[in-house]
Amino acid sequence: MGAVQANGITIEYESFGSPSDPTVLLVCGFTSQLLGWDERFCRALADGGRHVLRYDNRDTGLSTHLDGVRVSVDGIFRARKGEGAMPAVPYTLSDFAADGMGLLDALGIDSAHIMGMSMGGMIVQTMAIEHPTRVRSLVSVMSTTGENEYGRSTKEANAALMSAPPTERQAYIESSVRNGRLWSSPRFYDETRAAELAAASYDRMFYPEGANRQLAAILSSPARADGLRALDVPTLVIHGLADTLITPSGGQRTAELVPNSNLLLLGDMGHDLPQALWPVLVPAVLGHTAFAESLRPGAH
Repeated sequence: MGAVQANGITIEYESFGSPSDPTVLLVCGFTSQLLGWDERFCRALADGGRHVLRYDNRDTGLSTHLDGVRVSVDGIFRARKGEGAMPAVPYTLSDFAADGMGLLDALGIDSAHIMGMSMGGMIVQTMAIEHPTRVRSLVSVMSTTGENEYGRSTKEANAALMSAPPTERQAYIESSVRNGRLWSSPRFYDETRAAELAAASYDRMFYPEGANRQLAAILSSPARADGLRALDVPTLVIHGLADTLITPSGGQRTAELVPNSNLLLLGDMGHDLPQALWPVLVPAVLGHTAFAESLRPGAH
């Protein structure tokens, strides 16, 4: 573990593998700490010859918290319906994207392969649009484009996501396991592993206050359709057909928009990265990033 000062905040990160290998920057989802990228998954990528970075987004984990900064999520929802102006927000997806670029700057890394899941997918899409010279390849996992008609959650999954978590440790763990069952891969959901991750996350940093600000960043940011259409970066889109939190149309639309992208749809995958699917996912990411490396000037 380490921490850097970047983009005006502190960013907590962890690295795996050799810095001399191509870097893969892993970007977390909504309220998820860097623990959301399983250490064994990170090491599998590193064992494949990648320098892997995982980090806490702002307002999660051990990165900077904007304590006490209020946002009007209801006002944002009203503005999205055309009922008044968009309220001020402390940061947007563009700021999240700049945080990731700031981490690379602080570590002396000029460009990287970027991979994000869920909200992290929105962030890496934004990175590729706004910082194209820094991006060697893009991997967008179980995410969407910001267009309202794509990737919409089921009512049950959305209600669970929007509910405030219990503050007592055991109740939090039980709630996390129960909610995870709603959107995780139904064939492979491991309640024991889910409970272990919830416990580790709670013990490392329980910070529910950040959720509203992260949600505001998602909701107040514009759709990315035009930016995605203009991308010229090797892109792999991964989505589970069993995803109820960001339904498959989110990934399908992303792949439809990005020129020459590849789409990997997995029938047994929900809104998670179960270990049972790593034998598919890890080679897919390694192969995609290797292909992107082969396209770089001087690669041959």
